[in-house]
Amino acid sequence: MFGRFGWAEILVIVVLVVILFGHNKVPGMMKNLADGLNIFKKELKDGAPKAEEKVAEVQKKPTVKKKPVKKAPVKVTKKKAVSKK
Repeated sequence: MFGRFGWAEILVIVVLVVILFGHNKVPGMMKNLADGLNIFKKELKDGAPKAEEKVAEVQKKPTVKKKPVKKAPVKVTKKKAVSKK
């Protein structure tokens, strides 16, 4: 049902976009969308080897053992009873 758009659905979407944003802003929005997709695709291609290198680097580092935390001595004092009058 929602998997494929026919020509009628695409036409309705285009008309709604033009009505909402105006015919002057639509080309600029499409250009920005295309630029964003191109940058995303480029980063996917270039970023994969870098990510694998970072994972390998993290796996090589020794794990840090945490030292036990010493608790500060607690000073216990006796409170005097206060009488209410």
